[in-house]
Amino acid sequence: MSSQMPGAPRPELQSLPQIKERISFLYLERCVISRQDNAITVMDARGTVHVPAASLSVILLGPGTNVTHRAMELIGDTGASVIWIGEYGVRYYAHGRPLTHSSRLLVAQAELVSNVRSRAAVTRRMYAMRFPGEDVSALSIQQLRGREGSRIRAVYRRMSKETEVPWHGREYDPDDFQASDPVNKALSAAHACLYGVAHSVIVALGCSPGLGFIHTGHERSFVYDIADLYKAEITIPIAFEIASKVGAKDDIGSITRHAVRDAIKNGRIMVRTVHDIRSILLGEQGDEIEVENLQLWDDKNGFVKSGVSYAIDTDAEVDTNLEDGYGSVLDDQNC
Repeated sequence: MSSQMPGAPRPELQSLPQIKERISFLYLERCVISRQDNAITVMDARGTVHVPAASLSVILLGPGTNVTHRAMELIGDTGASVIWIGEYGVRYYAHGRPLTHSSRLLVAQAELVSNVRSRAAVTRRMYAMRFPGEDVSALSIQQLRGREGSRIRAVYRRMSKETEVPWHGREYDPDDFQASDPVNKALSAAHACLYGVAHSVIVALGCSPGLGFIHTGHERSFVYDIADLYKAEITIPIAFEIASKVGAKDDIGSITRHAVRDAIKNGRIMVRTVHDIRSILLGEQGDEIEVENLQLWDDKNGFVKSGVSYAIDTDAEVDTNLEDGYGSVLDDQNC
């Protein structure tokens, strides 16, 4: 009997589409997710559809979804992120693995957020992105925060006037989606989609969702940092537009998700998000190509070569096989 698993062979990492080249997200609920060759299958009462896993950046699994181990194997191999969410996307439960094998961005993020001056510099950079063409370098963090609050309130007022949708403030109950008015329902659904996309890009690049600069103390602080860059452009206008058109019997959550999906695709938000994160964390070096580079940390030299035996009694190199990234140099040293 052959020991090989059925189906197509596992793709090489270099052959997979980069995160910026993929479509945004796929939201699924009340269905069974399985696998056939290099496609995931989604089956519900209406039938079965096939989706190329490597074309997705994130799969949002809502209530009533059942996913097989074989499907998760394919999704993991292709580097797509899986995020388990609650009904209408108002709850986040868990996510899957990153696409990258490099820790460069994660190390930069940790260094920047751990120093008050560098964190303040990144925070200023992120606020400045909200005010293109303006010089806000002389403003304090507190003043920038106030300017941002005024900007968002102005966006709400403008969209309310343009769409003739009454606006009485952001009010919602995470435990009761239906308790809100139409525009707040649409905002909740739209923001949940944007958070999912931002989260998927962050983890795909190997960054930490919890190490935020503007937001802090939450497991998704950096997700909120990044998503806030695009709300005034994408989710807020969409929510007011949807609220102005839907009827009492319409599924506002589903309609909003489709609208956000189209806007993210047409606006190339995935490409922008990748570029913005790399620019925020790496500055001018943000467009350099990253390669997988496993090394050993050294307190004097910064790093030394891996795959080498550093035993005191020999300088011979060890032929270390790091298949699939699971091999351990330490295991070879301690045999």
